[in-house]
Amino acid sequence: MNMREKFIEIYKKHILRAGAEELLEFLINSDFFTAPASSKFHLAVPGGLCQHSVNVYEQLRDQFLHYIEKRYGITTLTPEQEQTIAICGLLHDICKVNYYTPVKKSRKTGKMLPNGKPEWEDYMGYDVEDKLPYGHGEKSVYIISGFMKLTREEAFAIRYHMGPWQQDEANNASKAFELYPLALFTHFADMLASKIDEKED
Repeated sequence: MNMREKFIEIYKKHILRAGAEELLEFLINSDFFTAPASSKFHLAVPGGLCQHSVNVYEQLRDQFLHYIEKRYGITTLTPEQEQTIAICGLLHDICKVNYYTPVKKSRKTGKMLPNGKPEWEDYMGYDVEDKLPYGHGEKSVYIISGFMKLTREEAFAIRYHMGPWQQDEANNASKAFELYPLALFTHFADMLASKIDEKED
């Protein structure tokens, strides 16, 4: 099973809210499944956005299960919890749909030419072309809300998944984490996926 199939399987199994089918259709008709997760950092490759979204979903589910087991002795999630985890994990970076443009770039190879100058090579990279400049996490909330209703907890989790490293006061992120633990778990899941799971050797 490839990442596209895995994403769609998880999505259809757990996200059953009104408007979910239309949102999935929007993703299928966009560049979501071929876009990179970033322009030059983690998973800056075709399909990286889909892979990152699945990685965050898996990390978030693991983090949340560990928390409720340790605190309450519960080892399974309710259908409602499964849906919330899937929404926050799979859709937190929907703001990156139709966001990156493939471009030809040049970089040094690390080798020197006989004339003593550095060797360069061409490669395909990405530039950002933001057609909807509405922030990051807040843009994801905005796009999702155009198709289906989010709970307040889900909206805060997606809005603040970048933690204090987004264009916002760090105090707001801290307050969101206090009010909605899911927001903190989503932030941790995003960091674990991008900084550990997706780190190149």
